[in-house]
Amino acid sequence: MKIAVDMRMSGKSGIGTFLDEIVPYFKNSAHEFYFSNPDVKTFSMKEIFCFPKDELERINSCDAYFTPYCNIPGGIIIPVFSTIHDVVFLDVKGLSSTAGTMIRKFFYRRSIKKSRAIFTVSEFSRQRIIENLKCKKEIKVVHNGVPSYFENLVPCSEKENYIIYIGNIKKHKGLSILLEAFEKVLQVENNLKLMLVGSNENFRSQDNSIYSMIEKINAVSHDSVVFTGFVENEKLKQLLAKAKMLVQPSLYEGFGIPPLQALKCGTNAVISDIPVFREIYGQLPVVFFKSSDSTDLSKKILETLNRSSPKNLTDIYSYEKTAGAIIDFIESKL
Repeated sequence: MKIAVDMRMSGKSGIGTFLDEIVPYFKNSAHEFYFSNPDVKTFSMKEIFCFPKDELERINSCDAYFTPYCNIPGGIIIPVFSTIHDVVFLDVKGLSSTAGTMIRKFFYRRSIKKSRAIFTVSEFSRQRIIENLKCKKEIKVVHNGVPSYFENLVPCSEKENYIIYIGNIKKHKGLSILLEAFEKVLQVENNLKLMLVGSNENFRSQDNSIYSMIEKINAVSHDSVVFTGFVENEKLKQLLAKAKMLVQPSLYEGFGIPPLQALKCGTNAVISDIPVFREIYGQLPVVFFKSSDSTDLSKKILETLNRSSPKNLTDIYSYEKTAGAIIDFIESKL
């Protein structure tokens, strides 16, 4: 079996991480692969209508085509297997303009129509795809894993006095709930810091109330909320390993990788009890709090400050397993 793989998102965003993590396992498998990377922008008119003929010939000489997202070049005649990681832009209102939502829905539906089957990263996402897009095609769940740069990490025995949050400030990430909880926590633990990973310029949101909340907290508590700026992977590992805990207050996720990264670093994770987190993390040593409840979150943070670090985390989720599941599923459908 020979599979063509769309490599154009390599090194770009979370989709690129997913792709870059599974490709080494593809290469080590018993099957052949053609890694397609033409200079054609994803989701462009050229991709749909004018994809290079020589590239199409190479792709169509394979047995199947795999793309890590929902973009599919026009002209592919072999079985296609595409990926829809989540449908957050359809489920959470206000994340995109009406036109932006319609465009995304168009590409989701086009992906379903042109694919023999769809991959996604959780049972929760599978159900939301069926509900939102009336998908009749088979949807195979293949989970995310811990990125390879977290391997061979020695957990830090001396934790520093800060909480870490990884994400942006879009409403569904729940950062406002964390800030409300953190304000309550500071009344008891006034030396604690909250570290927001990412530069504030890159935290995309139209909600200026987040910045107002941060300014209010910092005015009273001497810059207790800190933006790290952009951090490289090695620095992220260090920040996670030294943190007292990671807090992931999300209202919606397709999977949610940061808690898995924290546990790998020997750092506790306090996460909202949304359905997808119950699905993914229900058998792992995390601390759940009531979603959207800042009072409950503040209590769980204070309790977790004295909780021992998680140890001997088994690799329930790994990109090696993900790659193997993708290959096996494609082979079974040809």
